[in-house]
Amino acid sequence: MTSVMNRDWSVLQGAFVLADKLCHPSTLSSLQKADWSRVGNPVLEGIKEVCTHSEHLPASADSVTETVVCAVWLKLLCREAGEDVETGWRENPFFPLQNSIPEVSHVVLLEVIKSTHAARIYAQLLQCLPQPQLCTELDRLVQHVKSSPTTEEDVQLFVEVWWELWRGRDEQKAADIEDLFAAQFARLSSEASGETLQAAKRLKLDPADETEPAPNNDTLRVLLHALQDIKHHFSGTHLCLQALSVCLNALYTTFLISQAVALPTREKLQILSKAVSIREKNDGKPSPELVREAHQDLQASHTPSQFRPSRMKFGEALKVVIDIAEFWQNSGFLEVSGSCYPAFQLELSVRRVLTALHRADQPEGVNTLRGLLESLTFPAAESKPELMSRVAAIIISHHLDGYQDFAGLFVSEMIWVKDWMDCLDCLEKNQAAFQQPHTLTKLTTTLMSKLQSPGTDVGQSRRLMKVTTDIFSALTLEDKNEALSEMLRLSSRGFFGCSVPSAVADGFEQELNMAFNCIIQGGSATPHSNLNTAVSLVARVAFQNPEAALRSCCHSAVFNKGAFSLMAAILQQLPGLRGQRRGKDGAQSEKREESEERMDERRDGTRRSSLLCRCLQEVMDSRSLSALEKEQFLRFVDLLMKTGMGSEGEERKESFLTPPEVVNVFVLPHLSSLANGSLGLDLSLQLLSGALSVDVQGAASSPHWVTDCSPFPLLYILAQLLSQTLRCWDEPAEGAVSHWSMDTRDLLVSVLTSVAKVMGAEVAADPSSWSRALFWLYNKMEDLDWTVRFHLKPVWGEHFKNEVPSALLTVCELPEQDWSGLDLPQYGLGTGLLAWMECCSLSDSLLSTMLAHLSLVPDHVNMFSKGLLVALTQTLPWCSVSQWNRLLRVLKELITSKRLHVPFSLEYVDYLPLLDLRRFSCELRLSILLLRVFQLLCGPSCSDWLSGDGWAHLGRLYAQAVREMMNSVRTKLPLPSSGALSVSQPLSPTAPKMCSSDRPPNESKDSLKDPRPAEDSSLDTGVETAPCQEVLFVLSQLFCHVQHIQVMMPGALSEPLFLCCLEILSYYKAVMSACPGSSSPLESENTRHFFSTITDNLENEQMKAVLHQKIAQLVSTAA
Repeated sequence: MTSVMNRDWSVLQGAFVLADKLCHPSTLSSLQKADWSRVGNPVLEGIKEVCTHSEHLPASADSVTETVVCAVWLKLLCREAGEDVETGWRENPFFPLQNSIPEVSHVVLLEVIKSTHAARIYAQLLQCLPQPQLCTELDRLVQHVKSSPTTEEDVQLFVEVWWELWRGRDEQKAADIEDLFAAQFARLSSEASGETLQAAKRLKLDPADETEPAPNNDTLRVLLHALQDIKHHFSGTHLCLQALSVCLNALYTTFLISQAVALPTREKLQILSKAVSIREKNDGKPSPELVREAHQDLQASHTPSQFRPSRMKFGEALKVVIDIAEFWQNSGFLEVSGSCYPAFQLELSVRRVLTALHRADQPEGVNTLRGLLESLTFPAAESKPELMSRVAAIIISHHLDGYQDFAGLFVSEMIWVKDWMDCLDCLEKNQAAFQQPHTLTKLTTTLMSKLQSPGTDVGQSRRLMKVTTDIFSALTLEDKNEALSEMLRLSSRGFFGCSVPSAVADGFEQELNMAFNCIIQGGSATPHSNLNTAVSLVARVAFQNPEAALRSCCHSAVFNKGAFSLMAAILQQLPGLRGQRRGKDGAQSEKREESEERMDERRDGTRRSSLLCRCLQEVMDSRSLSALEKEQFLRFVDLLMKTGMGSEGEERKESFLTPPEVVNVFVLPHLSSLANGSLGLDLSLQLLSGALSVDVQGAASSPHWVTDCSPFPLLYILAQLLSQTLRCWDEPAEGAVSHWSMDTRDLLVSVLTSVAKVMGAEVAADPSSWSRALFWLYNKMEDLDWTVRFHLKPVWGEHFKNEVPSALLTVCELPEQDWSGLDLPQYGLGTGLLAWMECCSLSDSLLSTMLAHLSLVPDHVNMFSKGLLVALTQTLPWCSVSQWNRLLRVLKELITSKRLHVPFSLEYVDYLPLLDLRRFSCELRLSILLLRVFQLLCGPSCSDWLSGDGWAHLGRLYAQAVREMMNSVRTKLPLPSSGALSVSQPLSPTAPKMCSSDRPPNESKDSLKDPRPAEDSSLDTGVETAPCQEVLFVLSQLFCHVQHIQVMMPGALSEPLFLCCLEILSYYKAVMSACPGSSSPLESENTRHFFSTITDNLENEQMKAVLHQKIAQLVSTAA
């Protein structure tokens, strides 16, 4: 309204002036209804011309008509309010137009509305008014309709205004003109001085009047009684059907419902399609405006009316409706002969009212109305699937109310539509409307049905697949996971679960390869934004084919260096790819049955495993894995078993892979068929160890997840394998698993003990449920090595005694209530100490028990010591590192407690120096004892016991013992600088010659010298220390023992012993540096010659050269 004095308004001004002249001698302000036909034509022609040739106003005819109606109506209101020209000119945007037209009456306003078919505009403006003024204006409309002559156009206007009021304001099409009109009405109301507006104001503001509302405040009462008064003016069937439909809808929405009625989407679409089919004049595409109107009609018919009755009751309204319906039925106006929109609308209204009346109270007249409505008959209306699809597409495209629900129905019905191009266009242009997981699931189902149908069009299929995937890609991560879960429920291969055209499949393969190439090239250390991009890429291809995407993830994680962490991070963001977890129904009954079955008799775990497990299994079976690939596989699975942070930063409660899945798929089948397994024993055990270390959050009272993994057969298989590894250096029997290692045995002990502890707690909690399985396992142990049973002690609990060879009971006094003997052929007379040492090596608790109950009298110490030497010789080669540590503790305890006698002989010196070696007695005797053991092992009767790997393991065990003795010596002579104690960098036989000094950088020789005289060579450390000469003597003995053993060992290639020699020499040098007076130059020269002579016995020239260089440094230090 910025430029109203233009050509268009001039046309309207001229039209009204001409009409006013035609009224002569009267004026438009006093025009009677009967005279409008004579004078109104210029006004109508002027409005038509402006609508047709408008240059400055919007081209819409409705906007021109609305502006004219506002201007005429406000001119009337301004006259009633007595507004002066000055105020109107300043504050009224319609002033230029309304001031240019002559004075008019309400007859002119209503006739303009009727003649221009502006009932909707009039109703929209009416709703801008307060309730009292609205009723006042409706009274004027009713009086105008009743005034002579009353034509069918008058009653048509009344019915249309009524229905438009019930439809309410169209918020999507609300115009600025309506807001301007409402603002002007509010301004005029506040300034009103006229009688009519004052009365309206009193009705609105006077509290005394609220107890007795005025009749014209009840909109429904005004309209119903008006219709009752003019019912005899209806002369056509269509108009009567329309009026009765409006009347019944008003009754239904005012009295029979209290909240909006939600119709099923399919029913709504059917109603809308039938309405459009009836109203559409041609067979082309339905008009969007027609669909919008039908949609508004349907919505208004199921929404409680905004005009709540203030005086009218249901009974009164019922009587009026019955009176009107009976009158028209008796007049023959309710007989429907053909399909028309009013008849269809009335049919819907009748159904709604009849349904509601069955649920309502039964006031007087209900049965009458029910019988009257049930007597009406209507023709059947049909709607074709194509039309329903087009109507749904229009609702979706124009975002009409509930369009997202229609989107779900639209994609469900697409399969029945012949013209797919329109559906595809709708999908491509309105993707946002389909971005709900349930809608996407329906679209996915439709696409899969389309791909399976014969004669599939490749172009349409690819378009539909692309738009479906694009819709998925636009979802939030949470919704993506929901959609992925649904896709897995439909098919693990997604869109490719059936045979699809090769062009479609090839296109996906290219996208899959491109996605993972981009991810791998980005590297594993990606920022958060790049991780989100990678997640989106994987999710997109996984939605199309979950199995192919997961297989690519697994392949990348295993075979691309460093990619396992990125792939795990991606999958942790996509828990929807886990699929449905297998429930625990019947788990309690199954576990008892499975505990008694052999591993090869249980159900196939792979068959019921998750898709990811199957893909991992396929990748593992595809080719032989390198050590790096196995490590990446382990770390990938380990990451997936752990809970982490979810998509929104919250901690996830469930891991991508559960420990039971890993054990059932990757451990149990391979442990039960190691000869044919693709993973191998070590990898299977590492997986089991990783699964057992996962902290699974669950109810404290619920069974441990291990109970779902055939726990007792698992314990038996692990025990069986451990029994086989006890003689790991023996030649394997034909068909048996070879290449056992001590690391494998340690891992076996670890997992066996862990599973035993878990099942021990389960058995203790419910002994009766596990009793059969417990006895089954105990009986199976008879075929295995007796030591294995001690690892299952947590399972046995107090149910069984500790069973050991009977020979052990001859050397150890054990209580009979807890211990019993076994007659084992390999443990005859004189083998008690062998069994005793084997028991000591099994666990710390057994070690303490064996030491506490050892039966030894002082007179038999010498015999005991000889027997122990033989037993140690038999036990040592098959000890693991942890077992050897326990045996070292036993040996030290026996030596310290004088129960083990090891005579110290001077094999490497011609005379005993005048030194006090008592504080080193344990170290020297232990070193001598180990020397004697190796002399036996390397002797002709035992030299063929072990393979090369066995000798290498022996070397590692001995090197560990030497280091423990070195550490013990160090604690007795702590040097003032840590640098002096540091060990030189280990040198391999192939290493270049060492530099002239292995002293740490920036450390001078003088910094280690003792400032006291050489006669007192002990270091002042604040604690009691050993003299340096004694320490040097002990170190020289250790060096000679190690060299002796290294020369005796087959091949003389034991690198651990070589490194021990270097360590001894380094500490020897440090002591000499700290105590320069501990040896004279002659003694140093003799030591050099002595060490060099022993070193000359080595066969390996490189080791020999490195040691000679180190020995030479010892002499130069003393000099």
